[in-house]
Amino acid sequence: MKLFKTATTVCCVALAGIALAITAQADESNKKTAITFSAPVEIPGIHLKGWGVLPAGTYVFKIIDSQSDRHIVQIFNQDETVVYATILAIPNYRLKATDKTVITFRERPAGQPEALRAWFYPGANWGDEFVYGKTKAMAIARETNTPVLFTAVEAAEVTETIRPADLPAITELKTAAIMALRPSGEEVAMVEVVTPPPTQPETAPSLPATASNLPLAAMFGLIAFGGALAAGTFVRRIQ
Repeated sequence: MKLFKTATTVCCVALAGIALAITAQADESNKKTAITFSAPVEIPGIHLKGWGVLPAGTYVFKIIDSQSDRHIVQIFNQDETVVYATILAIPNYRLKATDKTVITFRERPAGQPEALRAWFYPGANWGDEFVYGKTKAMAIARETNTPVLFTAVEAAEVTETIRPADLPAITELKTAAIMALRPSGEEVAMVEVVTPPPTQPETAPSLPATASNLPLAAMFGLIAFGGALAAGTFVRRIQ
């Protein structure tokens, strides 16, 4: 399995001259995050016509549907009145959480916008790795020489904003198979790209903090005391 190199990717972004001003909102239910891009950013998924590449500006990211093996993320304008994109993402693990939002990209050749890769919420080890359509995933994998997650659901343009209630537009994303493409074009299981969570060793169950051996000791004390009384009575009777 290959670990995602978030730090390296962020460095690539810095070298490419893309600055990010990121402000996390206090909403754990949907991980709402306001993000300002200072340069164009390419995105996957179902997007509003003409918005496959987001111009520099401020956008709001939200998780609108959360399943154990995937999330549906939507990107809004700053005042959340327009949905620019609905994107499939899968949980990705990082070893160390940070106190700030982290957005990573795939560095592209000069003259092309950076491609959105992953989004990590402040304080969380779990983040979201974005999934591209197969055609775009293959192009990015060759350009960046790294595996890219893909689904058979290709990027599509829509003429009207997609709301969470518009289930027909996102149902396919909820059930689509997800694989990864190597730069060679070989298709591999996504577990060869995504970092799984560390396994935690099982520990023996412990007694509650309020539990103690005092009741047991008291019981044995009473038994001993009763035995002593009985023995004394027996001795007096036989004297």
